Amino acid sequence: MARRLFSYAIPRRRRAQHPLRPTGSKVAVAAAAVLLILTALVVTRSASAATASSAVFSTDSTWDSGYQAKYTITAGTSALSGWKVEFDLPAGSSVGSYWDAVDTAAGTHHSFVNREYNGAVAAGASTSFGFLVSGQGKPANCKLNGQPCGTVTPPTSQPPSSQPPTSPPPTTGAARISPYIDITMSTPSLVSVANATGVKNFNLAFVLANSSGCTPSWGGTIALNDSRIINDVNALRGMGGGVTVASGGALGPYLENTCGSVDALYNAYVQALDAVGSNSLDVDVEASIPVAMVNQALLRLQQNKGTHISYTMRIQGQDYGMDPFSVQILQDAASRGLNVVVNPMLMDFGYSGNWGDAIISAANATVGQLKQIWPAKSDAQVKALLGLTPMIGRNDTGPTTDQTVARQILSYAQQNHVASIGFWSVGRDNGNCAGGGVRPDCSGISQSPYEFTNIFKAYGG
Repeated sequence: MARRLFSYAIPRRRRAQHPLRPTGSKVAVAAAAVLLILTALVVTRSASAATASSAVFSTDSTWDSGYQAKYTITAGTSALSGWKVEFDLPAGSSVGSYWDAVDTAAGTHHSFVNREYNGAVAAGASTSFGFLVSGQGKPANCKLNGQPCGTVTPPTSQPPSSQPPTSPPPTTGAARISPYIDITMSTPSLVSVANATGVKNFNLAFVLANSSGCTPSWGGTIALNDSRIINDVNALRGMGGGVTVASGGALGPYLENTCGSVDALYNAYVQALDAVGSNSLDVDVEASIPVAMVNQALLRLQQNKGTHISYTMRIQGQDYGMDPFSVQILQDAASRGLNVVVNPMLMDFGYSGNWGDAIISAANATVGQLKQIWPAKSDAQVKALLGLTPMIGRNDTGPTTDQTVARQILSYAQQNHVASIGFWSVGRDNGNCAGGGVRPDCSGISQSPYEFTNIFKAYGG
């Protein structure tokens, strides 16, 4: 953020105003003295202003029922190792979804704290977080790390409309609970799940290359701008929800393998994210990928757009953790400075004993691997990189993640303050085929509708 400096000008005066005006060298000396004084004032003011960090509010878009906004945090002459932005909203206005921060609300008071990837802000550098507000009330009493935030910028001059923007505002993966949904299936819709459960963030699976090559599409067959999908996402956004785009998965063709260069893959990612107004990408690796190329494209996304990146990785065994290829991908990511959340797939791996205990063991083994990949991070920082991704109900290879196991996963998340919980998949979260096999549209066990979603939604960090 650029600061405005105070400027001064010597007013022009008419000749008849002062009969005793100095002339010649006296004028030059007097003018020089004035300029020196004014220059000193400007320098003093600039130096004083530059010492303080600031958080500046702005609105990106507005509609009749609310608006999208952000705070831009700029470090002063001293770097920030972390930040907290607090403010009050007037009665009748409330925060909906948000991204690039974690919100703790107490009535109308909100406290946004940095995520693990944007807390360190170098001197003079900036970062930001965004949020949606239902209602037209603007933040008041803003504080940055306990001090006044700074000048509030005026709202944009964009005229209000009756609906949220048809090109939805970007969202990231800040949600603590975000189940996967097979977006190629027409049911359940995002809105129907949100209405039934209150969960409003989802991972859209999967964006793949289509038959023409490096062209992103849903499941490799459905156009990115498919009206059913876009209308559903827009309606969810109008409820304060958000989506993450998930690429890869169990079936191909992967964009990561079809796109032949960093530029091509980066552009494909941007196209997929922009289609649904998201700034959160999950790369689900269940096949070989060109590691260096993929991580370079992801790093460019993060550097250019601040995209939230997660990797969903295979588990080799309950005591081993992720498979060696997954570890190699993350080692390369770490060497490039790419910030990621890591979601071990707590499903379909070899185990002995109790399945719930095996899942917890696999999560702990993954934490141990992450500590080796990021040795400078504390235990708490490493656990804040961990997402938990089970498969509810019957798993492909035999084990069953039932309600008791789900509560065991929830308890582990609460005790260790992990990044998030996702699961495969919300379309399976029903008991319509109890006692049946593994199907994409039901869990295969006895359960109430959306029982797993309702169990996991209790996770708040």
